[in-house]
Amino acid sequence: MLDRLKTILSNSLSDPKAGDPVVDIEGQQIPVRIKRTRQARRISMRADAIRREIRITMPVYAPTTAALDFVAQKRQWIATRFETAPVVAQLVHGSHIAFIGERHRIVWNNSHSRRVRRLTGDQGFELHLGGPEEMVGQRILRWMREEARPIFAGDISEYCCKAGETPPQLAIGDPRSRWGSCSSRGTISLSWRLIMAPAFVRRSVIAHEVAHMRHMDHSPAFYAWFDELFEGDRRAADHWLKAHGTSLQLVGR
Repeated sequence: MLDRLKTILSNSLSDPKAGDPVVDIEGQQIPVRIKRTRQARRISMRADAIRREIRITMPVYAPTTAALDFVAQKRQWIATRFETAPVVAQLVHGSHIAFIGERHRIVWNNSHSRRVRRLTGDQGFELHLGGPEEMVGQRILRWMREEARPIFAGDISEYCCKAGETPPQLAIGDPRSRWGSCSSRGTISLSWRLIMAPAFVRRSVIAHEVAHMRHMDHSPAFYAWFDELFEGDRRAADHWLKAHGTSLQLVGR
């Protein structure tokens, strides 16, 4: 099996017209993206359950056979990763979505306002809306993004006040590989999907980016400053994102 897998990948890589190599994982054809960088000191791999692909990052001097061996050795881990990925849930009447860490039931009725309203129903929180039923998912996602901005901005303002910093420009996007970033130009970028996470998780990410306004690295000084700014347990927040981040990334895909 190892030799067969290497042959499949090698043949794909040897022909530049063939595109990315593809490996069979439990009957699924999974593309393998290989990226060589000068910064890489070892081979690393990510099995992206959202895009259903394998990503390899490796040093520029490493032979292709090393990447093929690495994928082959991790074949079972890759299969498990894809098998245990959450199922993509449709955003329709009767389905649920998280908002600030709380489960909300989507309630559509043609007589409701097109504007999403957050209410407390008999069985918990609900999001009510009307308009064309086929647009329910899109309007829910748009509402989530709109609600995220003032909440994120409030968190940033609070931590910047504590840090003695001027609140930077806020950019909200939908990256697949990170939850937030802080540029040297003074912009904090955040994934709107953090609005679905519990408050302590969201605030941990935001405090992390505000801490980068003073330390643009991950040195001991950075983490000491991060811990001084953040009121919660950053390790618990990291653990939550590691356990549930893929579920958040799948919403609305």
